[in-house]
Amino acid sequence: MDTNFSDDFEVKGKFSIKKNSTKYEGKLTKEEGVALLIKEKEKLRELQEKLYADGSQSLLVILQAMDAAGKDSLIEHVFGGVNPQGCNVTSFKTPSSKEYTHDFLWRHYLALPQKGMIGIFNRSHYESVLVCKVHPEYNLNEKTWSSVKDFDNTFWENRYESIRNFEKHLSQNGTTIIKIFLNVSKDEQKKRLLDRINEQDKNWKFSAADLPERALFDKYMEVYETAVNETSKDYAPWYVLPADNKWFARLAAIQIIIETLEKMNLKYPQLSDKEKQGLADAKKTLENE
Repeated sequence: MDTNFSDDFEVKGKFSIKKNSTKYEGKLTKEEGVALLIKEKEKLRELQEKLYADGSQSLLVILQAMDAAGKDSLIEHVFGGVNPQGCNVTSFKTPSSKEYTHDFLWRHYLALPQKGMIGIFNRSHYESVLVCKVHPEYNLNEKTWSSVKDFDNTFWENRYESIRNFEKHLSQNGTTIIKIFLNVSKDEQKKRLLDRINEQDKNWKFSAADLPERALFDKYMEVYETAVNETSKDYAPWYVLPADNKWFARLAAIQIIIETLEKMNLKYPQLSDKEKQGLADAKKTLENE
């Protein structure tokens, strides 16, 4: 099946979250999608090996979404087949007291993938313009500001600018960036949260803190829309995926990642004549044992 999810879901121009469906509306069936995902995982494994062997570039995949949108399961199903030596997952929680003593990007710098690696951020530096914009009082933990009144339009504009500069710097120094927002509906989120309560083996996933945040769902959609519009650039594009159908979000994500890796012009190292002669000599030695 010919697909081009990079073009279908990449944010270009003005983004409106209300105009983006949370449901997959194409002709592909779930059975077809699941079968295709299995094939694509093999392709991703091969490209990840090539990225590792090339050693001159890295890939950073940023995942953002509301609770229960499927970030964890997407990581499991998309990256489950790659060599773990070439892939790192970092899940960002509430900053620690040490992290609060640095600027908001500091801990994210520390988690960046080295060349040859795929890095996955499960939540990211965008929390500073998402949850911290919904709850501006959280910024007071940085101790640089004394009142929530300090968090005016100029403050947020500076944060977006810092993020753009951070990502542009990375892109200019060998890190390709993919940013994926899993766009789940409020109704589907409710269903999944109820599943966590009703199914005993999912109880551990439920947190009472999810409900107060759910009450702010519309506010979160506003700050997501603004963040995407402020920071979707050619060097660090956003892809907004319909996430009510988990199987489709996983398939779209892996194909976007594959398309991105294919555009990175990765190459296996070429041996010099001296190295080739060394291989030939080693082969003779082994065959003559």
